Amino acid sequence: MARLAKIIASKRKPKFAIRHRNRCELCGRARGYLSYFKLCRICFRTLALKGMIPGVTKASW
Repeated sequence: MARLAKIIASKRKPKFAIRHRNRCELCGRARGYLSYFKLCRICFRTLALKGMIPGVTKASW
């Protein structure tokens, strides 16, 4: 879980565009970010297993 200060700071426009850091929309985690879903890997997995992300299924072969 990211600190509240980091989450709030990341929502503001940075002074320079290169300073932008992608963060998960649910928990604010900066690492393991999936840009297509705007979620971190942990939140993505929990939502996918619950079936809350349309079109995503657990792989089985």
